[in-house]
Amino acid sequence: MNRRDFLSTATLTSAAIALNGCNESNHVAIDYSKHPKKHDATKHININKNKKTVIKLATSWPAHFPIMGTGVEKFAKRVEDISGGSLQIKIYPKNVLVPALAVFDACSSGQIDAFHSGPYYWKGKNSAFALFSGMPFGFTAEEINSWMLFGGGMDLWREQYAKYNLHPFLGGNTNIQMGGWFRKPIHSLADMQGLKMRIPGLGGEVFSRMGVNPILLPAGEIYTSLERGVIDATEWVGPALDIKMGFYKVAPYYYSGWHEPGSVLELTFNKHLWSKLAFEHQSMIEVASSELNANMATEFHAKNIQALQKLKKLNVTLAQFPDDVTAAGKKALVEVVRDLSAKNDDFANVYKSIASYLTLSKEWSDVSLKYFLNIR
Repeated sequence: MNRRDFLSTATLTSAAIALNGCNESNHVAIDYSKHPKKHDATKHININKNKKTVIKLATSWPAHFPIMGTGVEKFAKRVEDISGGSLQIKIYPKNVLVPALAVFDACSSGQIDAFHSGPYYWKGKNSAFALFSGMPFGFTAEEINSWMLFGGGMDLWREQYAKYNLHPFLGGNTNIQMGGWFRKPIHSLADMQGLKMRIPGLGGEVFSRMGVNPILLPAGEIYTSLERGVIDATEWVGPALDIKMGFYKVAPYYYSGWHEPGSVLELTFNKHLWSKLAFEHQSMIEVASSELNANMATEFHAKNIQALQKLKKLNVTLAQFPDDVTAAGKKALVEVVRDLSAKNDDFANVYKSIASYLTLSKEWSDVSLKYFLNIR
């Protein structure tokens, strides 16, 4: 055998041995107990087998409220199942323990252990909180989840909530919301002037700059207020929930929206209580909350596409806002962001993170999803 043949044979033999070694290792489980530096064994043992921990969780929704309320109920059942009954989350609908919009303060003070609601309800405490729900012309559901989990959003959120003794998780997403129900049609921006409209968050701030009088109402008061003329319009979520609220009966003009393209809901815990939970219980909550967050957005999509077909049969007028209304909305958003950033460093810092991530996301969407949707 000459030298060249020998080297070729040796190289092939070595490669075969290496590949065989890789294949063998693929059949061997990794024993993490041999890597103590990465794992604290004292925190991972099952210390709750014969104990039961009960968490009181209040929501901003009525009992068994579709998708949002039932989603939290499924979350609680999931936690109990995977904990073998050692962790129980008791759900208290709005007004049972505390009013719908009092859950933030109640959890902060320790009156309740956790709550399910929307961050934009608390913008009166810190305007930056509204950004964690989303903003007009901003992130879609997929984009805001991406920013939260991989773009630094969750760190900013937890840093701000920690000042109130709170520890938040993503608790679902409504997906893109409709622009609202109006008692009279909107032909131009002039028709928006002086309208009394139920709309929270930054959407409410933007609509205010457009001449609308924004009003914050809990779910149970919206229909009667609309029916009696206390308000002239309301946004809520989308076809699946809106049809159940019966808004079409008193406000038949239904507009596509841009104020909440992907609205985050929160599953938030009292921070002191969270720190006292066993590691295994914390892990179970983290896993179950991730499932809740993922399932809710897709359930909204599934139910919305079905409900839209029903609405079409109910003499509902589906429309889009006139161009001058949308243009005024974009201009108003710039003003709102400018003013709130000047008043609040927290808002400015969070918005800076959002704007940077959104710019990159829009570039990707323009060459991918936007292109596809335009040709589909």
